[in-house]
Amino acid sequence: MEDISISSIHGNIAGLKPADLRLLERLYRRKTPPSQVITLEAARALTEASVQTGRQVGLIIDRSGAVRSVLVGSDRSILIPDLSNYRLGHKRLRGVRFVHTHLTDHPLNQEDLTDLALLRLDLIASIVARKDGLPGNISLAYLLPPNPEEKLYEVLPSCPVHMLDLDASVFIADMERQMERAQAAVKVGGRDRAILVSVSKKPRHEQEESVEELKELARSDGITVLDAVIQRPHDINPRYLMGAGKLKDMIIHSQQLGADLIVFDQDLSPAQVKAIGDITELRVIDRTQLILDIFARRAHSGDGKVQVELAQLKYRLPRLSERSTALSRLTGGIGGRGPGETRLEIDMRRARDKIRRLEKQLEGLGKARQQRRERRVRSHIPIVSIAGYTNAGKSTLFNNLTRSEVKAENLLFATLDTATRRLRFPREREVVITDTVGFIRDLPPDLLGAFRATLDEMQDADLILHVVDIGNPRFEQQMESVNKILNEIGLDHIACLVVFNKVDQVNALWARAIASRFNSVLCSAIDPATLGPLLEAIEQQLWPEGSSEADQPVLNQN
Repeated sequence: MEDISISSIHGNIAGLKPADLRLLERLYRRKTPPSQVITLEAARALTEASVQTGRQVGLIIDRSGAVRSVLVGSDRSILIPDLSNYRLGHKRLRGVRFVHTHLTDHPLNQEDLTDLALLRLDLIASIVARKDGLPGNISLAYLLPPNPEEKLYEVLPSCPVHMLDLDASVFIADMERQMERAQAAVKVGGRDRAILVSVSKKPRHEQEESVEELKELARSDGITVLDAVIQRPHDINPRYLMGAGKLKDMIIHSQQLGADLIVFDQDLSPAQVKAIGDITELRVIDRTQLILDIFARRAHSGDGKVQVELAQLKYRLPRLSERSTALSRLTGGIGGRGPGETRLEIDMRRARDKIRRLEKQLEGLGKARQQRRERRVRSHIPIVSIAGYTNAGKSTLFNNLTRSEVKAENLLFATLDTATRRLRFPREREVVITDTVGFIRDLPPDLLGAFRATLDEMQDADLILHVVDIGNPRFEQQMESVNKILNEIGLDHIACLVVFNKVDQVNALWARAIASRFNSVLCSAIDPATLGPLLEAIEQQLWPEGSSEADQPVLNQN
């Protein structure tokens, strides 16, 4: 066998004698049959090296029984090096086991068990190194599949090394099969299983409210939410957002619950997504990406699809630079020699080209919308736009006012494509009424582009119906968010009528007091019998009594 360099010995080698290093090097030659955790001869060589050096010594052993790494620690602990070469991928376990020594007569400790869970090792074992250099008892632990008790691992009773009766290859294969079956059992209809994470220095109540909204967003995207983790650090970790200890806890917890996705409530930089994904080996997305995915699912019209694709490309463009494997030179040969063009540059150029094409396509669609709006304005028919926070009941109200069948669900962003119908009033009066996408707080500026069709439709409105879910405990904050967006996009000059919806879910006296406070109208969109006062209020806004032109609509002149 070829000589092994000292650089192949990982960990705390400072102060070791040449004889110690040679002894450690020889551990690489200790082949273990796949059916054994470790042979008695290898265990004896391991404990001899540990006693001679006065330090814990460990072996990373793959499933073929080959020693892949020799590790040296202190007399009390040992650090496992980077195992990124043994990526999990779709596997449930890492494909390597870790066998190391303890210089005191103690079984596996909590640090060992944390390593087992964080690294998803096939097995972890500790062997007591007796003072005479011989191996004492061996203690062994392994991971469990997701279970109702949320028990993460099992520790077997200690026993002498020569008495360990365990077929390692059969045992590990059986464990992975159980994990796969358990994962398949909890995977409902192919849905992602996620842990939500919020790391913020905002007031606690704001953070908790935002997480509740994130849960609704996840539900709207067909994600099963397993748990939510909230951290309020003194300082935000620039690399992982959350602290190292909390991150470890979250990784272990995600394994207990069988999660395959982490959703952050905060927007992440491309570097943060990569760093968190690398250390957790789970898919990582942020709030913006979650909203974009909902948009992609719900957009059906030509306008909507183009807008969503454009928003997705603008979101992904800066993240292309984080592809560490995309830097190889591609251009070469006759006519192509020189510095060439990297794969990254090609990807970014193609993305920019597609963004320009989509923007041009969107501009053409916008002209068609403009022509339709101009025809409506020339017809002198008032335009009423329904706006409001997402899931406030706008589409249900639109359907019952116009006897339409626009899809309405109890989900955030159930409506993305605008819908327009006519609504007839007495005395041959009628209005054009438009259902629009719901707003949401802290909407990233880049996502406003995905609202372009909605915003264009609202520019020519004579009246905005601001629909509010009065049953939501955060309705005032939601109202503020909608008003803020309306102001930002220049629609604050249009007359606005606040409509408190879902009054059937709250106390009637309290609802009337709230309506009086905001000079608003109450209704239940699912009950057409409650819509009379709303229709009267719309008519009063558009055709005020006492006007010299009472029979003519009051049109927006802006």
